[in-house]
Amino acid sequence: MIGQMRHTIEIISTESSKDHQGVTKRDEIVLKTVRAYKESQHGNEKWRNRAAFSMSDTLFRFRTIPNFKVTTSMYIKCDGERYNIFSVEDVRGRGMYVEVLSEKTSPSKG
Repeated sequence: MIGQMRHTIEIISTESSKDHQGVTKRDEIVLKTVRAYKESQHGNEKWRNRAAFSMSDTLFRFRTIPNFKVTTSMYIKCDGERYNIFSVEDVRGRGMYVEVLSEKTSPSKG
């Protein structure tokens, strides 16, 4: 799996702020940038087993980031696409890798 971590992903959070005129805008904050394994949904056995997350269409795996917890309130940007996070799990409970199930939304700006 380590040799297959070919994608650079950004883990981002959104934050609301108001400008001097009182207009609310949402800013994206890049929290971490890491290398990850990316797998898109195919009609294979592994994805059938993930039926509880039927909206998920993309899986990411990457090394655990020390002193940082990935949550479902964050997003992932990869290859110009944005992904909503549905599930975050420790792979095999060893604390070495994180597995994220996500859904591709629309292309990100910027």
